[in-house]
Amino acid sequence: MFAPFTSLTRAQRRAFIASLAGWSLDAFDFFIFVFCLRAISAEFHTGVKAVAEGIFLTLACRPLGALVFGWLAERYGRRPILMLNVASYSAVQLLTAFAPDLTTLLALRALFGFAMGGEWGVGAALALETLPARGRGLFSGVLQEGYVIGYLLASIVFAYAFDHVGWRGMFVIGATPALLVLYIRFGVAESPAWVAGVSPQRASAAALWRAAKNNFTTLCYLVLLMACFNAFSHGSQDLYPTFLQAQHGFATAVTGHIAIVMNLGALAGGICFGALSERFGRRRSIVTATALALPMIPLWAFSHTAVMLALGGFLMQFMVQGAWGIVPAHLNELSPPSVRAILPGFAYQLGNLAMSKMGPFQAGIAESHGGDYASILAWTLAVVAVALIVVTAIGPEAHSAELRVDPEAHAVGLRASGG
Repeated sequence: MFAPFTSLTRAQRRAFIASLAGWSLDAFDFFIFVFCLRAISAEFHTGVKAVAEGIFLTLACRPLGALVFGWLAERYGRRPILMLNVASYSAVQLLTAFAPDLTTLLALRALFGFAMGGEWGVGAALALETLPARGRGLFSGVLQEGYVIGYLLASIVFAYAFDHVGWRGMFVIGATPALLVLYIRFGVAESPAWVAGVSPQRASAAALWRAAKNNFTTLCYLVLLMACFNAFSHGSQDLYPTFLQAQHGFATAVTGHIAIVMNLGALAGGICFGALSERFGRRRSIVTATALALPMIPLWAFSHTAVMLALGGFLMQFMVQGAWGIVPAHLNELSPPSVRAILPGFAYQLGNLAMSKMGPFQAGIAESHGGDYASILAWTLAVVAVALIVVTAIGPEAHSAELRVDPEAHAVGLRASGG
């Protein structure tokens, strides 16, 4: 299954590692906040719902970051803007450790969302434009599971460090991704597609605006698709540690270990379904993984022991991230070269914006019903899973489309579009 990795050149491997690490460490920083919701609410003498507004602000600001950093990546290249992304979200994470009050902390989470918003689109463009078309489903699955690797790392740090360093110490640890900038600076080459297609016309705001107008229908569909996807993942992940602590009374170590098992399932699912999408197609694989999540809901939400909840979490996230593992390839294949660093990421983050109230919504209903997180998690996930199946099934597919740019063909395309 992993044979496509053996044929990669040194430059291709390094670009893939940089993109995977950037997304993993971005997610690591995001989930540190998720694990610390109860501790932060206790220190600031407020409810979990008030602190969970930080999740909303992070998700709500991500589209703006995707737009700004995506435009910069089209103009100045994928590599330098990826470095800027990593440095930015690491700096904000460090500042969060010293937040004196809830208002300041929420403002910093909004800034973190802006920095986080650009990373996925820029990193995915750098990787998928550099890698060969053969094996793209597997590459996509592993790349997207950087999000899960980040969650897994946050789970491990929470399980073994939180009781010693507290929530502020967790955010100091979350600043270490800044070191990745050195690897990108000295070890990673620019995307060959960007190098082949770069020109004053392509890099101009006017050219990007024309490309956006020409692909408005695609953008609308991708935003709808990503709204369903983001509700699917955030609805099953963001409040699960709080559910384990608040409803079941599990200690830090138990909660962290369940999250570790859950994320191992997610990692396996993303890789498996990403690889399967090469054979069965992107849409069919997404629909299959999503449909298989539905029968996992009772075990995932209504079990009573740590062992069964861990099993339910493993199986649920195997399916949730199985569907997600196909997203980088699917979105990049549906996007034209001239806006590939901006369109997939912007659509992804607009979908995030549409569902950015999912965490506070779930927490508010659970708190108003005596802390019953299980019921709200169960029925919201069932609804969004059905919606994702329908939206995916009616959409287009461009399986194995060529993502690398031929300079002569690109120049002809620019002249034809008036660019």
